[in-house]
Amino acid sequence: MAVKPQPIVALPETGFLRLAQVLSFIPVGATRWYDGVKAGEYPAPVSLGGRAKGYRVADIRALIDRLGAQNERTEATE
Repeated sequence: MAVKPQPIVALPETGFLRLAQVLSFIPVGATRWYDGVKAGEYPAPVSLGGRAKGYRVADIRALIDRLGAQNERTEATE
């Protein structure tokens, strides 16, 4: 039986996140996320060993900053 990762309240300073944790901060579905990774919009996962993949916290922080900047520009033009 697979163990679901516990939801995290705050983004850690360093380390890695599993996809379910990333999606708790980025409001998209898993399919949209994988499409975005393939298109280069979202960061690619790194191998954590075996079949396990994770996302660098630094990459997710940079994505959140970039998405926030895009949102601010969109709101400024409206």
